[in-house]
Amino acid sequence: MTFKNKRIGFGLTGSHHTLPHIFPIIEELIEQGAEVIPFITEMVQYTDTKHGKAADNVKKLEKAANHPIITTIPDAEPYGPDKPLDVMVIAPLTGNSMSKLANAHTDNPVLMAAKSTLRNEHPLLLALTTNDALGLNAKNLAVLLNAKHIYFVPFGQDNPHQKPSSLSANLDQLIPAAEAALKGKQIQPIIVPYSTKNVLK
Repeated sequence: MTFKNKRIGFGLTGSHHTLPHIFPIIEELIEQGAEVIPFITEMVQYTDTKHGKAADNVKKLEKAANHPIITTIPDAEPYGPDKPLDVMVIAPLTGNSMSKLANAHTDNPVLMAAKSTLRNEHPLLLALTTNDALGLNAKNLAVLLNAKHIYFVPFGQDNPHQKPSSLSANLDQLIPAAEAALKGKQIQPIIVPYSTKNVLK
């Protein structure tokens, strides 16, 4: 399938090393006919890291999506009742945001867009990248894995010997996972073997 005439929300949270991998995916979705609405957290909007300056990432995102970035909760809220999304993607999804989502905390525009999408019973697709997915956050991962209308980009242990609790999504499968989510299906297998080629470090 293509994404022609599909309205896709795309939320980015603070896994800064992942951001350069996200922009080409957004561009590909647009090439397939989607309208992409970007949402970001304050961490993405304002935090400079060794992986790049926040202002540069914001510019790259706005250019990739060709759409104004949603940076506030009030601006995100209408994407529930008034401007419904066909699917909401959060990529990358940090452990912090995963914990908030699993416990119904809505304190940034990405989570508000997710909440609004679930309110409409439309799919929410998660691409996690967190060092504690199999640690204290494992209970939150379990909650989300069993929640209605929530789907995952397949993930694996990106560094099982040095970071045994860490999981990262295989972003090569994000677009196929979005296609499946739009059909109400979870792409399988959801847990993929570790590979330096298909799992982010």
